[in-house]
Amino acid sequence: MTDPLAALRAQIDDVDGQIIELLARRLELVTQVGEVKGRHGLPIYAPERERAMIAAKRAVAHERGVPPDLVEDVLRRCMREAYGHEKNMGFTRQAPHLGPVVVVGGRGRMGSLFGRLLTLSGYDVRVVERDDTPAQVADAVADAGLVLVSVPIHETVAVLRSLPPLPTDCLLVDLTSTKREAMAAMLEVHPGPVLGLHPMFGPDVDSLAKQVVAVVPGRDAEASAWLVEQMRLWGARLHEVSAEDHDQLMGLIQALRHFSTFVYGWHLAHEDHDLSELLALSSPIYRLELVMVGRLFAQDAELYYDIITASPDVVALIQRYLTRYAQAFELLLRGDREEFVARFAEIGEWFGRSAQDFLGESRALLAHADSAR
Repeated sequence: MTDPLAALRAQIDDVDGQIIELLARRLELVTQVGEVKGRHGLPIYAPERERAMIAAKRAVAHERGVPPDLVEDVLRRCMREAYGHEKNMGFTRQAPHLGPVVVVGGRGRMGSLFGRLLTLSGYDVRVVERDDTPAQVADAVADAGLVLVSVPIHETVAVLRSLPPLPTDCLLVDLTSTKREAMAAMLEVHPGPVLGLHPMFGPDVDSLAKQVVAVVPGRDAEASAWLVEQMRLWGARLHEVSAEDHDQLMGLIQALRHFSTFVYGWHLAHEDHDLSELLALSSPIYRLELVMVGRLFAQDAELYYDIITASPDVVALIQRYLTRYAQAFELLLRGDREEFVARFAEIGEWFGRSAQDFLGESRALLAHADSAR
């Protein structure tokens, strides 16, 4: 029999081919945009331009009878690819007369990411590792304009204290995820400019577009302004915060979350059910939760132990969490529906309007997770 769908499928295949050709053309234009941005010192991420473009295209989609969410999904995926593509075009060098950049731990994943971006920005990048001799390290930093320390959390302070004297005007920066001890060590060992950075992302990102970097002031902000602006050109979203506030916030954002995930994964592994059973019956939201839990255990266990235990305040924070967990469990033991609903409403008030915003945002995530199955 003749396939009744053959002709329609052939037309769809033809349309898909046209889409691919248009995507190729778009990437060609993105390359040109990246070259212009590099020449003129423009950031690869322009939030106002992105918002205006999405709004305009959603309006056109509505007029044409095309679901605006579909068009926005496609455009955002195209833009994500564009940001990764544009970064390879290079960036304007914000400190044209800066001496060599030395990345301590530059063969590590985060160190190599920053080293690559600094190289794309035109800086002379050198790498120092733990197996280098003191004489080699001293030679590498002798004329450095920036020393960037990217080593495991538990080694950071010791590495900072082991650095040879740096040029007085050299900018000393660390990338660790806890700041109080690292900042204190940098200010102690180096009399020149000091800045703390915490990249709030993993080293496997395609670009820094839209990625958050915490910026912790240290000494001589004017001397580090070029690096802050350089990161803006890379597309990063920068948030300035004190070392004290940073570490308190990281207790909630990182340490407590990672600890809870670790315990939940531990519990699942001992409940005598295969992961395949859970996945077979999982809704999109539970599958997404499993994805977020499982990704932790594909990474470096020692890194996550260091993140969880890096601050002495975390133990007290986790203890408060356990106390509230026990209080919530008591509601179930008592069968106290009224109190549960009251606490639920109280938490909803704390989230405020963001609860509805997160509901909408999660729908898009769940739709993507479901379509990827």
